[in-house]
Amino acid sequence: MKGYMIDLDGTMFHGKKIVEGAKEWIDSLVEQDIPFIFLTNNSSRTPAQAVQHMLDMGFEHIEEKHFYTSAMASVSYVSSHYSGRKAFYIGELGMKQALLDNGFTIVNGTDDLADVVFVGLNRNANYEMYSEAVKHLVNGAVLVGTNNDRILLSEKGVNVGNGSIVAMFEHVCDKESVKIGKPYQPILDEALKFMNMKKEDVIVVGDNLETDIALGVKFGVETIFVLTGIHKKEDIERLGIHPTYVVERMTDWKG
Repeated sequence: MKGYMIDLDGTMFHGKKIVEGAKEWIDSLVEQDIPFIFLTNNSSRTPAQAVQHMLDMGFEHIEEKHFYTSAMASVSYVSSHYSGRKAFYIGELGMKQALLDNGFTIVNGTDDLADVVFVGLNRNANYEMYSEAVKHLVNGAVLVGTNNDRILLSEKGVNVGNGSIVAMFEHVCDKESVKIGKPYQPILDEALKFMNMKKEDVIVVGDNLETDIALGVKFGVETIFVLTGIHKKEDIERLGIHPTYVVERMTDWKG
């Protein structure tokens, strides 16, 4: 039995509206006791907030255990690969909770210097916060971007994505960020540990060829490209990213 790593925005919902077929497919996974997680580059929500967001839309059977975010992956990866446990972060509650859950001390507004600067989406970030992050980075802190999405689509149109903020810090501090979110390997490795599964036993599902599908293609995981979001079938050849399977909606999937 294959497990599923499922994208959210564009695959399960658009804003606050469920994508056609998404709820019915998730219901079928639950009914058949098929393992799945929602694997998201969004670091802003906690699993509890993400559950409520989907329940409010009309999904059912959704639990905190079903979510694995780029914030969770970032903190888990740093815990395994770096010794420092003092962190400055740009982000929202999802980033903060991931740090506290993993024993990090949050450095904020003190003279103490952080070992790591985590950069996740924060819709209320300002110049002062960015400058504080730079202080830690120029004094040796490791830069960790939760994801490198250039743009963020919303009901109001195109917004600045987290990756554009990460790129700003890379430019200012002349150092490369540790890259965690889709399509980079750390989020896959950490998610597989979270699911206690091997890559041969999972399928990545998503609407974005450059993140979801590229993650599977690059690292030998089967993929389902669903045509409900950011990319369309003609983009496959244009981008040169070839999914294992293509479906109009997830209820078309008969695997």
